[in-house]
Amino acid sequence: MNKYEVTVILSAKLEEEARTEAIEKVKAYIARYNGTVGEVEEWGKKRLAYEIQHQIEGFYYVINFEGDSETPNGVESELRIYEPVLRYLVVKK
Repeated sequence: MNKYEVTVILSAKLEEEARTEAIEKVKAYIARYNGTVGEVEEWGKKRLAYEIQHQIEGFYYVINFEGDSETPNGVESELRIYEPVLRYLVVKK
Protein backbone atom coordinates (compact mmCIF):
# COMPACT_ATOMS: atom_id res chain seq x y z
CA MET A 1 0.00 0.00 0.00
CA ASN A 2 1.29 3.42 -1.00
CA LYS A 3 0.70 6.61 0.98
CA TYR A 4 -0.99 9.52 -0.75
CA GLU A 5 -2.30 12.97 0.04
CA VAL A 6 -5.15 14.77 -1.71
CA THR A 7 -5.62 18.50 -1.34
CA VAL A 8 -9.15 19.62 -2.13
CA ILE A 9 -10.40 23.19 -2.55
CA LEU A 10 -14.14 23.52 -2.06
CA SER A 11 -16.32 26.41 -3.14
CA ALA A 12 -16.49 29.27 -0.63
CA LYS A 13 -20.25 29.51 -1.27
CA LEU A 14 -20.89 26.23 0.58
CA GLU A 15 -22.32 26.23 4.11
CA GLU A 16 -20.58 24.19 6.82
CA GLU A 17 -23.01 21.28 6.51
CA ALA A 18 -22.52 21.09 2.75
CA ARG A 19 -18.72 21.19 3.16
CA THR A 20 -18.85 18.34 5.68
CA GLU A 21 -21.03 16.34 3.29
CA ALA A 22 -18.62 17.01 0.40
CA ILE A 23 -15.59 15.84 2.41
CA GLU A 24 -17.47 12.70 3.45
CA LYS A 25 -18.18 12.04 -0.21
CA VAL A 26 -14.46 12.46 -1.06
CA LYS A 27 -13.65 9.94 1.70
CA ALA A 28 -16.25 7.59 0.20
CA TYR A 29 -14.55 7.90 -3.21
CA ILE A 30 -11.24 6.91 -1.60
CA ALA A 31 -12.87 3.89 0.05
CA ARG A 32 -14.61 2.92 -3.21
CA TYR A 33 -11.23 2.59 -4.93
CA ASN A 34 -9.72 0.37 -2.19
CA GLY A 35 -8.17 3.19 -0.19
CA THR A 36 -7.94 3.70 3.56
CA VAL A 37 -8.56 7.24 4.81
CA GLY A 38 -6.16 8.59 7.41
CA GLU A 39 -5.97 12.08 8.87
CA VAL A 40 -8.16 14.89 7.50
CA GLU A 41 -6.86 18.43 8.00
CA GLU A 42 -9.07 21.46 7.55
CA TRP A 43 -7.01 24.50 6.61
CA GLY A 44 -9.98 26.84 6.48
CA LYS A 45 -10.99 29.57 4.08
CA LYS A 46 -8.12 31.06 2.11
CA ARG A 47 -7.72 33.43 -0.80
CA LEU A 48 -7.02 31.72 -4.11
CA ALA A 49 -3.95 32.64 -6.15
CA TYR A 50 -6.23 33.38 -9.09
CA GLU A 51 -9.96 33.47 -9.74
CA ILE A 52 -11.58 30.08 -10.34
CA GLN A 53 -15.19 29.95 -11.55
CA HIS A 54 -15.64 33.62 -10.56
CA GLN A 55 -14.55 32.90 -6.97
CA ILE A 56 -11.58 34.40 -5.15
CA GLU A 57 -11.73 32.26 -1.97
CA GLY A 58 -12.07 28.58 -1.18
CA PHE A 59 -12.02 26.11 1.70
CA TYR A 60 -8.88 23.96 1.78
CA TYR A 61 -8.77 20.36 3.04
CA VAL A 62 -5.89 17.85 3.07
CA ILE A 63 -6.76 14.15 3.31
CA ASN A 64 -4.07 11.53 3.85
CA PHE A 65 -4.85 8.04 2.61
CA GLU A 66 -3.31 4.71 1.67
CA GLY A 67 -4.13 2.67 -1.40
CA ASP A 68 -2.81 0.68 -4.31
CA SER A 69 -1.46 2.26 -7.47
CA GLU A 70 -4.94 2.54 -9.04
CA THR A 71 -6.57 4.38 -6.12
CA PRO A 72 -5.38 7.91 -7.06
CA ASN A 73 -6.59 7.54 -10.64
CA GLY A 74 -10.05 6.48 -9.51
CA VAL A 75 -10.31 9.28 -6.95
CA GLU A 76 -9.19 11.87 -9.52
CA SER A 77 -11.77 10.66 -12.03
CA GLU A 78 -14.53 11.20 -9.43
CA LEU A 79 -13.23 14.58 -8.21
CA ARG A 80 -12.94 15.87 -11.76
CA ILE A 81 -16.74 15.84 -12.13
CA TYR A 82 -17.78 16.57 -8.51
CA GLU A 83 -19.24 20.08 -8.60
CA PRO A 84 -18.35 21.50 -5.12
CA VAL A 85 -14.64 20.86 -5.80
CA LEU A 86 -12.90 23.83 -7.44
CA ARG A 87 -9.46 22.19 -7.58
CA TYR A 88 -7.73 19.06 -6.29
CA LEU A 89 -4.24 17.59 -6.27
CA VAL A 90 -3.26 14.02 -5.43
CA VAL A 91 0.40 13.37 -4.59
CA LYS A 92 2.30 10.29 -3.52
CA LYS A 93 4.11 10.77 -0.21
